[in-house]
Amino acid sequence: MEGVMWLEILLTSVLGFVIYWFVSRDKEETLPLEDGWWGPGSRPTGREDESIRPFKVETSDEEINDLHQRIDKARLTPPLEDSRFHYGFNSNYLKQIVSYWRNEFDWKKQVEILNRYPHFKTKIEGLDIHFIHVKPPQLPSGRTPKPLLMVHGWPGSFYEFYKIIPFLTDPKSHGLGDEHVFEVICPCIPGYGFSEASSKKGFNTVATARIFYKLMLRLGFQEFYVQGGDWGALICTNIAQLVPSHVKGLHLNMAFVLRSFYTLTLPLGRHFAGLFGYTHKDVELMYPFKEKIFYSLMRESGYMHIQATKPDTVGCALNDSPVGLAAYILEKFSTWTKSEFRDLEDGGLERKFSLDDLLTNIMLYWTTGSITSSQRFYKENLGQGYMAHKHERMKVYVPTGFAAFPCELLHAPENWVKFKYPKLISYSYMPRGGHFAAFEEPQLLAQDIRKFVGLLERQ
Repeated sequence: MEGVMWLEILLTSVLGFVIYWFVSRDKEETLPLEDGWWGPGSRPTGREDESIRPFKVETSDEEINDLHQRIDKARLTPPLEDSRFHYGFNSNYLKQIVSYWRNEFDWKKQVEILNRYPHFKTKIEGLDIHFIHVKPPQLPSGRTPKPLLMVHGWPGSFYEFYKIIPFLTDPKSHGLGDEHVFEVICPCIPGYGFSEASSKKGFNTVATARIFYKLMLRLGFQEFYVQGGDWGALICTNIAQLVPSHVKGLHLNMAFVLRSFYTLTLPLGRHFAGLFGYTHKDVELMYPFKEKIFYSLMRESGYMHIQATKPDTVGCALNDSPVGLAAYILEKFSTWTKSEFRDLEDGGLERKFSLDDLLTNIMLYWTTGSITSSQRFYKENLGQGYMAHKHERMKVYVPTGFAAFPCELLHAPENWVKFKYPKLISYSYMPRGGHFAAFEEPQLLAQDIRKFVGLLERQ
């Protein structure tokens, strides 16, 4: 018995030391703001043009004819029997999508939809930055809108936010109260869509965060809210680490929380949930560990290894074939929306999204030729190992809200999020939804943003 007692004391001491090591390293530090030049050649000696120019999405018959010719020449490999989406995108269903794309999809109509919101471009650090800026159509008397920067990820685009914007800028007309009315700014990450790609190596999330901060200053906002998922979550986190005094609040629907004592508890968490602070919902979303986390991440992360090492190689193929590009991207909108969709012949794509919306997102990559530059973002951020970046080791001391969607690729329990974001004031288990939250469940996400802002402003 005495030996068991000493073993317990030893284990408790080791665990206490590990916790102390993590906690004692806390410092309210910020990332250095620095500066950069990502355009071609050397930085000009003159002052950068800071004008903000209106922009309009355009297309042409030549662009559409070229797309159709390439679609007509597509070569597809028949799928294995009963393979569904287990081998990737099922080519039988891909034929149906391609037929719709070729014969029914109206890109000119979608361009009109894209142009319903005001578009702009401005030069920052040598790059032409594209963004939409949507102001409220009406405001209660004596009120000013709350500026909100929303940042997309891969393989998404600014178009992901088109359906959530009305809930934020015109809530009263969409069944919500008008106590929180936002004006929304959605930029394209450089190298995505209509934002110019970097000509230099090293363009990562911190550089993007600095550029988006400069964009908000240029628009006249000294303080603002930020929101993001996927790369957007990390970019918004970096903004909060660079300039915390300018960020009123940070709302996320994904969290990069790898460096945490709690991640070490995963293998034992199911049996000692209470000890590690896991709720019944956390256990439901994370276990059995092998299937819900280990096998799931192995199954869904192959693309990441390619893009974090040799993005240009696969980019050559995807930038040349619209059908290949569609298969590569749309597969993510299947299994990242709900992993069980891989058991369906059609990947469940049209259960949550319309083909018009999905193909519009594809066209934003195709018409701009930006798939390769978008993939390079993985190499710049993960090529030397994510843990090598200083920001990953830093906590975030800005008021934070988190929406945990049940079908996200990796569930982040509240204690994981709070470890990285100590000023977490709102954590919500969302009733449904996956990785592309704003695209899939715009009203749910809007309501959680409003809930977070309400809690923050009442403090």
